[in-house]
Amino acid sequence: MATMKDIARMAGVSTSTVSHTINGTRFVSDEIKAKIMAVVNELNYQPSAVARGLKSKHTGTLGMLVTTSDNPFFAEMLACVESACSERGYNLMLCNTKGDPKRLEKSLAMFVQKRVDGLLLMCTEPQNLALPSLPLPVVVIDWWAEPIPADTVYEDSYLGGRLAAQALTAAGHRKVAIICGDLEKHLARQRLQGFLDYLGEAGIFVPKMWIRHSHFNFEGGVSAMQALLALPERPTAIFACSDTIAVGAYQVAQQAGLAIPQDLSIIGYDDIQLARFLFPPLSTIHQPKQALANLAVTALLKRIQSPDDPIQTFTVAPYFVARGSITPPKP
Repeated sequence: MATMKDIARMAGVSTSTVSHTINGTRFVSDEIKAKIMAVVNELNYQPSAVARGLKSKHTGTLGMLVTTSDNPFFAEMLACVESACSERGYNLMLCNTKGDPKRLEKSLAMFVQKRVDGLLLMCTEPQNLALPSLPLPVVVIDWWAEPIPADTVYEDSYLGGRLAAQALTAAGHRKVAIICGDLEKHLARQRLQGFLDYLGEAGIFVPKMWIRHSHFNFEGGVSAMQALLALPERPTAIFACSDTIAVGAYQVAQQAGLAIPQDLSIIGYDDIQLARFLFPPLSTIHQPKQALANLAVTALLKRIQSPDDPIQTFTVAPYFVARGSITPPKP
């Protein structure tokens, strides 16, 4: 790989003259500039982004730390974040802790060593991952297990829960159940509360046995659906608080000989790509993932520029997507 010293030797000038020419930091005559640039083109020289970053104190790279999950929502969020970074001229460096505190510590040290300009955090499930004080601007996407002084970007899960209840009651359902995610997660509690509040306002009571506590994954949907189908009285509709929960619920219901939506209506949450390819396609609450990513990256870049500004919280509104998994209950 060519260096400035190579260019200086071939052009017959000093290394500092090459540097000033490439970086435009001092006047260089047109004749010498043309000679230097001819060598630059001949050697296909690419300036070092790391070297420029050391001088400017900005590397044009953002870090993102996520914990492990089999929920496709998070993979889709990562793609949206990478797109948002690219549109703003930034690279994205990703680390997955896989739920390991030691891996978290090493990843954070690597981000600091690589001099990323800022850090995005996204936690998938409650876990013991204490975060030390960081010499980096930080923005949290969706949620982090421990409270930290950082800007936060998330979708309005309370509204999402209300929208799910509205969709089911609009179809005529009064016997409705909910399969929650882990209620240690603030957004899971908000979805549950929004759902129950809307139903309460509509005069619909949800029995405790129809409120199933689970996790935001396929297995959570399977175990919770098995428990619901084992009850002496079954609901006519279910709100699965993630599309992954809904996928697990689909499998159990269909293995039990139930037709969706004729025997059981189901609504999911997140609107992952898989939702539209289920049979029948899953009605769901759409999380605007690209909007979340854009907000998070924009907030982080503002935090980099103005580190002492007051901490802020940003929200985006979800919306209902009607597909084929909801129909009025049988008489």
